[in-house]
Amino acid sequence: MQATIGSGIPRAGLPFPTSEYDRRQRKVLEAVARAELDAIVVTAIGHLRYLTGYHGFGGYFAPFPLILAPGHAPVFVVREYDGEAVRAEGCVDKVVCYRHVGDVARTCADVLRQHRLHDRRVGLEFGCWNLAPADLSAIRELCPGMKVADASHLVALVAAVKSPLEVDVMRQAMTTTDLAVLVFQNTVSEGVSETETYAAIAREVSKAGGEIWRSVTLVFGDRTKMPHGVPTPHVIRNNEPAMIEIGGIKHGYAAGLVRSAVLGRHRETEALHALSVEALESAIAAIKPGVAAKAVDAAASKVIERSGRPAAFRHRTGYQTGIHWTERGNLSLEPAAEEILEPGMTFHLPIILFGETGHLFGCSEHVLVTEFGAEVLSCTDHKLFQAAVSA
Repeated sequence: MQATIGSGIPRAGLPFPTSEYDRRQRKVLEAVARAELDAIVVTAIGHLRYLTGYHGFGGYFAPFPLILAPGHAPVFVVREYDGEAVRAEGCVDKVVCYRHVGDVARTCADVLRQHRLHDRRVGLEFGCWNLAPADLSAIRELCPGMKVADASHLVALVAAVKSPLEVDVMRQAMTTTDLAVLVFQNTVSEGVSETETYAAIAREVSKAGGEIWRSVTLVFGDRTKMPHGVPTPHVIRNNEPAMIEIGGIKHGYAAGLVRSAVLGRHRETEALHALSVEALESAIAAIKPGVAAKAVDAAASKVIERSGRPAAFRHRTGYQTGIHWTERGNLSLEPAAEEILEPGMTFHLPIILFGETGHLFGCSEHVLVTEFGAEVLSCTDHKLFQAAVSA
């Protein structure tokens, strides 16, 4: 028999067993204790979904704080309008509602006072999305004795290490990504537009029962000079490049991938791609348990520097993945990152380089950190796909 919530609404099936969410919340509370905090107020949508199963789509209006404290059941503070959806689609039983955006801080402060946390040390996610300065100021004003600390990375580091259930979901998402890349490669021919290619991808993915992440980069020709360019009616011509960044998703877990193609020949982007492959493979080889995140970035950066084109590489080497494509505050593979890699972590490594004429080109891999190094999750080779020109 299907479980129902207090209102009689059937409780939706969670993507994972409740024991998995219990494990996640327990791990976060262990991290709270290590950080010498008494509680954490979680507001980042990806982190909320990770801890509760609720997709978080109602949180566009105002934050939905999740309050976790040792010795207390989790409390989800949400907008009254979305209360029944949160109860039906998440695993948290105690849901406290507010009606207007100005009520968020007061409602949150009431819960903190009830838990006797209003004068304790509480972590908030300063460096994540969905916590506005006004929210923080209002909570501080209502709980002036509370010692507030930045806990932006606390949930992120717990979520970075995937359970076997999560790894399986990431593999399923990558199966969809690989299908999307195959369709992309098969459609590269003169006169085909970006939107036509995307439509073909969406059609084949739908047939296979998959789902694509809402944001897709798909650019042909001179539009490869545009970062994060969305599909347009622009067509590809002979001797032009094409690049896609796309991700299949499963239960909100995204497995992104960058793949590139050339219809005929294009010397500049071919050279960029060759350098990208070399840097990517160097980064993957550096991934091992016990290695600092910054060492992976250094491995890729050194290849670019040796090429004599250091300005070609203008972003981080990679980032932590899981629920949602990326969450602000999550672990990055960048020069200052001191976090240590552990088995079960997953990363997307997009090595996209800037050419002298403005073209952006490159490739990526999505990897799982294992006890022995990095396991590449994709089945599509990251070599440059070269399509034959039309006769």
